[in-house]
Amino acid sequence: MQRDQPRTPVLMDLLLRGLRIGASTVAIVELLRSDWLGGGLSSLAWVVFFQVERRRAAAEQLEP
Repeated sequence: MQRDQPRTPVLMDLLLRGLRIGASTVAIVELLRSDWLGGGLSSLAWVVFFQVERRRAAAEQLEP
């Protein structure tokens, strides 16, 4: 018998997407307010969340 590997929980995908949208929104607002440090850090958070989401999607495609 072959065990099924657990799929990525839908809740985790939804949470990650929410964090990515939130980080991009905060980045735009902070940059419009000319808060360069806050905008830069929020932009960095957005990039990190985006990369995590891409790597998770690529890992799911490699699974048999």
